[in-house]
Amino acid sequence: MQTTFTPEQLADPATARSNEILRACVHCGFCTATCPTYQVLGDELDSPRGRIYLIKDMLENERQPDAKTVKHIDRCLSCLACMTTCPSGVHYMHLVDHARDYIEQRYKRPFTDRALRWVLARILPYPMRFRVALLGAKIGRPFARFMPDARLRAMLEMAPKHIPPVSRNDDPQTFAAATPRKMRVALMTGCAQKALNTDINDATIRLLTRLGAEVVVAEGAGCCGALTHHMGKTSESHATAAKNIRAWAREMDQGGLDAIVINTSGCGTTVKDYGHMFRNDPLAADAARVAGIARDVSEVVMELTADAQGAAWQADPEWGVNSASEGMVVAYHAACSLQHGQQIKTHPKTLLKKAGFIVVEPADAHLCCGSAGTYNLMQPEISAQLKERKIKTLEAKNPDVIAAGNIGCMMQIGSASAVPIVHSVELLDWAWGGPKPPALCGDLVEKDNIPRLR
Repeated sequence: MQTTFTPEQLADPATARSNEILRACVHCGFCTATCPTYQVLGDELDSPRGRIYLIKDMLENERQPDAKTVKHIDRCLSCLACMTTCPSGVHYMHLVDHARDYIEQRYKRPFTDRALRWVLARILPYPMRFRVALLGAKIGRPFARFMPDARLRAMLEMAPKHIPPVSRNDDPQTFAAATPRKMRVALMTGCAQKALNTDINDATIRLLTRLGAEVVVAEGAGCCGALTHHMGKTSESHATAAKNIRAWAREMDQGGLDAIVINTSGCGTTVKDYGHMFRNDPLAADAARVAGIARDVSEVVMELTADAQGAAWQADPEWGVNSASEGMVVAYHAACSLQHGQQIKTHPKTLLKKAGFIVVEPADAHLCCGSAGTYNLMQPEISAQLKERKIKTLEAKNPDVIAAGNIGCMMQIGSASAVPIVHSVELLDWAWGGPKPPALCGDLVEKDNIPRLR
């Protein structure tokens, strides 16, 4: 794509990066085939190619964003399926992030939009605030249908029926390896996940220590910054990300770290991009160090079991391995941030198969479930259509359980699916000696003459 940025414009690092990305695009349109919003809406401007044209025009002409441009940029899920399918390597993520920052600085949204975005930015990244908000939403949930704004209804309807107790495992501390130590890792405990589902971090700690990892929850680490980053609130997202960088760099310097383990794939995509986000910041060197050892939990578990030979691998008998996983059908939902953002496609499935599960995948596994951070709250109509499609394809596989690697996907799918959904690491922890995931503590049913959980 030909661009006409001036030398003065290109002096801005963000514009220079966007120029590189725009010039890589060859207008081929392959991205439209895998874009969820284009699949739902059928509008070229709601495809990556269409948004690229809008962004190019806005940035080159340094014009004030108009309502039309903002609408189509806001409708982007940042699922990054377009990056997986693009034959030219267009880094759409950095481009749309720049566009959102540009819009946030120059466009005055309607009051209700500004208020909603302000509330989300002030609540979701803070676990205790989020817990209080969830309690209020739980009380107001029966009245959701009376709310005049679809986004308010979505916020109430997404509130879980059960708010888990606070887990002390999320406090700064060190968990010793239960077997001879193979590595020392820091676990990112996150923000929203600490309020929505405390079982995930607990299972991760049990599994990693059992496999020989010393696990550190670093003092000062918290929200990755993704929730505000995707709203274009760059200063806020960088402030929270900087706290993580300092906390983990301190651990790297003092005790050494082999990896920073992340079990929420949306956070993982962001942390792995810290090097780019802070490339012109005094924290650039530490940000690059942190990003360089950031790993999804599936990557680390694969490394810890690297001496295993495929599905024949067996856990240590002393763990008291539960054989209930044998023959259980798991429908694996590939979170967009994992399969597209981090390009991790096989590890979770490989590990589940090693643990004895039968793994199946839905049709159109590359398409987003509609969660996408705060997207299901800010774009509820589009999100609901994507959720319905995803649940239909997952349930068509007649699974006993659905597994995913991202809390947002779990909340989205779990809000409407009759099939229980758990994090992949919860199933691995259970199969290799841990407790049964609470979501599976239901009654056994007979299916194909095999006892399975519902």
